[in-house]
Amino acid sequence: MASIAEILRQSRTIAVVGLSGKPWRPSYGVAEYLLKAGYRIIPVNPNEREVLGLQAYPSLDAIPERVDIVNVFRRPEYVPEIVEAAIRIGARAIWLQEGVRHDAAAEQARQAGLEVIQDRCILKEHRRLLP
Repeated sequence: MASIAEILRQSRTIAVVGLSGKPWRPSYGVAEYLLKAGYRIIPVNPNEREVLGLQAYPSLDAIPERVDIVNVFRRPEYVPEIVEAAIRIGARAIWLQEGVRHDAAAEQARQAGLEVIQDRCILKEHRRLLP
């Protein structure tokens, strides 16, 4: 298993599932930070057409390019279907934000070769490990 720092260093493209176009939502602030930190951000939300000036996609399967990290801002009951999609698209890692855990889906992701981070904020970890 790669360390969180390695995952962050080796990744360039992050699909943010549940990214909201509302600036007061945590997903927006995290994505904005990651964008400024140099990552390519791909918004994934069927209710948005564009977020942070970036084209939004209705699902992970609709993204036409490779994704390194699937960062999840959805409730735990949605995680299994997101993990299945992350496996289908060949993502390298699944990252469940603070307050989001799904151990069975996490194990499925690990078995498929994905790195798994649960219940951690990618922004906080980036600030802590890659200042």
